[in-house]
Amino acid sequence: MLAALAILPSFTLAAEQRSDVPLSLIPLPAKLTRADGSFAIDAGTVLVAADAESRRTAGWLAGQIKRSRGVELRIVGKAGNAPAIVLSHDAKAATPAEGYTLDVDAQGARIVARDGDGLFHGAVTLWQLFTQDGAKAAAPFVHIEDAPRFAWRGLMLDSARHFQSVAEIQALIDQMALHKLNVLHWHLTDDQGWRIEIKRYPELTRIGAWRTPPDAGSNGVPLRYGGFYTQDEVRAVVAYAAARHITIVPELDMPGHAQAAVASYPELGVTGKRPPVSVDWGVHTYLYNVDDATFVFMQHVLDEVMALFPSRYIHVGGDEAVKDQWQASRAVQAKMHALGLKNEDALQGWFIARMGTYLKAHGRRLIGWDEILEGGVPADATVMSWRGIKGAIEAAQKGHDVVSSPSPDLYLNQLQSDRADESAGREPVQDLASIYAFEAVPKELDAAQARHVLGAQANVWTEYITSDALLQHTIYPRLDALAEVVWSPVATRDWPGFLARLPAQLARYRAQNVGYADSAFAPSIDVDRNAALAAGKAGVTLGNQTKFGELHYTVDGSEPTAQSPRYQAPFEVKLPATVRAIALDASGHPLAAPRERVLDATQLLTRENAELRNCPGSDFRLRVQPLPDATSMAPAYSINIFDTCQRYPEARLDGIRSIQVEAVRLERNFQLAHEAKLVVSRPARTAHGEMVVHKDRCDGEVLASMPLPDPSGPRRFQLAAALPDQRGVHDLCLVFTAPITGPLYGIERASLTPTAQP
Repeated sequence: MLAALAILPSFTLAAEQRSDVPLSLIPLPAKLTRADGSFAIDAGTVLVAADAESRRTAGWLAGQIKRSRGVELRIVGKAGNAPAIVLSHDAKAATPAEGYTLDVDAQGARIVARDGDGLFHGAVTLWQLFTQDGAKAAAPFVHIEDAPRFAWRGLMLDSARHFQSVAEIQALIDQMALHKLNVLHWHLTDDQGWRIEIKRYPELTRIGAWRTPPDAGSNGVPLRYGGFYTQDEVRAVVAYAAARHITIVPELDMPGHAQAAVASYPELGVTGKRPPVSVDWGVHTYLYNVDDATFVFMQHVLDEVMALFPSRYIHVGGDEAVKDQWQASRAVQAKMHALGLKNEDALQGWFIARMGTYLKAHGRRLIGWDEILEGGVPADATVMSWRGIKGAIEAAQKGHDVVSSPSPDLYLNQLQSDRADESAGREPVQDLASIYAFEAVPKELDAAQARHVLGAQANVWTEYITSDALLQHTIYPRLDALAEVVWSPVATRDWPGFLARLPAQLARYRAQNVGYADSAFAPSIDVDRNAALAAGKAGVTLGNQTKFGELHYTVDGSEPTAQSPRYQAPFEVKLPATVRAIALDASGHPLAAPRERVLDATQLLTRENAELRNCPGSDFRLRVQPLPDATSMAPAYSINIFDTCQRYPEARLDGIRSIQVEAVRLERNFQLAHEAKLVVSRPARTAHGEMVVHKDRCDGEVLASMPLPDPSGPRRFQLAAALPDQRGVHDLCLVFTAPITGPLYGIERASLTPTAQP
């Protein structure tokens, strides 16, 4: 696994399928030829596996088929005369690393590979063939020659911000295997938690694994949040992944993101003081110090980590290390000058290089985020580019191996839609199409430099992913797009074809109880609000993010089905009305849950939270839940932590008498380091601040001002105020003037009330 450290050789596509129905294979194989006919299995079908490697894969495949098709296959060592599934692990086979050939015909199915990885990937493809069509336990006749484009096909899971159980991680590993991904990058330490047991340093988990949440002890909030993985649990997860041909690469972040470690052992820090384990998201200022005792600690920790993780790579982080504490420390400055280093970036380079030397002496290889380039790193260090793709370009041009993992392109914690019912996460939106369009090899690299690109990786940072349900919603089905990006040859990538293959994959998710997001297919129901208010009728436009599937709708409030009118062009309804819509695949199965929109004067004069926009000056936007550790899917509120002004767009003010705002008090649990100066502060006129309604601009005419309640009261509250007589269509800027040292506020919805209710 990961033996090839560059782009792997690939086949060319042979699109010779003899059916209009696409085979639901994700990722798409490099070469596929289809023939008429299929091979059905039953309780009499055997799996033939002659050696230990083949038997392991046969056992996995038999388990998958039993769970998904209810057919129990017997594993034997030698083929008989009846059609069978034969797994052949042949070191002399002419298949590339991790590659395989698969033939399905009247004689059964045969998978041939020269390594265990390839044999397993072939078994995954065969399982997909057996599960692509309803409940039929039959695979179509095919000839497949396949191998991955990249050696590094990764997913990063952040367990430091929010903690996942071993079972939840194993379920994620199962899905990674079914997508032919082969690296789980496990982020185990950060400011908000230290998640791995280190026996030599028990305080790391006794103290560092737990934090005190906001509102602890009230409103159902527990007194502490956290957890950690024992070394036995880590071994179990590593073994579980290895059995599915996945390598786990652990990450221990350094020299920054160290607050949980310093909270456990203050002598590791620069100030000598013990901070709390952080409850805040963002960029913190706590760093490890640079004295010899700290490096002894690091080496002892790495010794235990290397004993648990056999991976060639150990990730040391290296990102977002704000140097304020180093700059303020006489001891650190003296060390820097004694080493002849010109600045703190060079000191970080020295720090990382020292870790790299230790890892190399133990047969391992250092990988870190692209900031490690800033101070100079060993020639054999591998760089993971996250601040866009620039780090990958620079690293490859300098001769470093790289993994493309840019933000926001491959950050799955970015929202996947701008729908009002979307879960928590960061903006801008990175939808299914955006992930599918990603190219891991920057065009700026020549052929020699491109060989340093090991592959690509998507990242799941969990500040706002507080439960397994949210984790599943965040990852799937965008993981399918990633799988094809890192496995399939560029020439085979085909967005319409991918969408056509996806419905069967969604059916697999449903059968496995995977809570995927349906955002890509969910119907949108759009109207011109102001035109509808003026005319008493609305022109309705339906659509969805991918423009895939058939849309059907009703206007009487009934559930839409395949028998409901099919949407072909905008249609008109008289107010009031309720429009419901659903997207169906070619077989008539729903691609997403139906969506509904009530069209009446009250709703048309209301803007939900997701429909509000940032005012000019800052495009930063988060979608957060009421409390940082809330585990529900909803509600979630879009906010701008730098500027509280939200814009109610295009308000038709003729005849409007008042405004009502349903608001929520949120925790200001964000560390902004040097960006704190960007937070806009507005003067308050009352004890707790106000919500001020401005006309057209943030500094425009004040139309209303509503005092905010005491922050010790309920989190959700209502505000209301009369509006002066106005005419025309205007933006309304809704501004909170609460002190920036206190809580944040979000808007659940804002509604305008006319002088005379219809």
